[in-house]
Amino acid sequence: MIVIYHNPACETSRNVLAFVRAVTEPVVIPYLEAGWTQAHLIGLFAAANVTPRQALRTAGTPAVALGLVDPDVPDAAILDAMVAHPILVNRPFVCSPLGTRLCRPSETVLALLPTPSGHLHKEDGTPVTPPR
Repeated sequence: MIVIYHNPACETSRNVLAFVRAVTEPVVIPYLEAGWTQAHLIGLFAAANVTPRQALRTAGTPAVALGLVDPDVPDAAILDAMVAHPILVNRPFVCSPLGTRLCRPSETVLALLPTPSGHLHKEDGTPVTPPR
């Protein structure tokens, strides 16, 4: 089973979803609607080997207004803000039997998938060759 934490408004997230769907139909979690718990984020970040700061999305979010970009802000405060404002979590995260990753750039997801068939392209139309 493959799970994608997806934001349909995000071109990268849509592209990653298309890469996954070239292999299988994933469980799609619209995290902006579903929200997060701290425990869920802690587990997801641990599985992906990223810190809350590394997973913090600043573009198009209230991260700056909330003071989260200051390097002295502790991870616990970032996690609290992510629970209150799900848009602060960068996307998309993908979980598969081969691991969990924050899939930016979009071709990062290919390491989590069996070799897809067909032609794959990035958001800008650039062809992507799956790893062998």
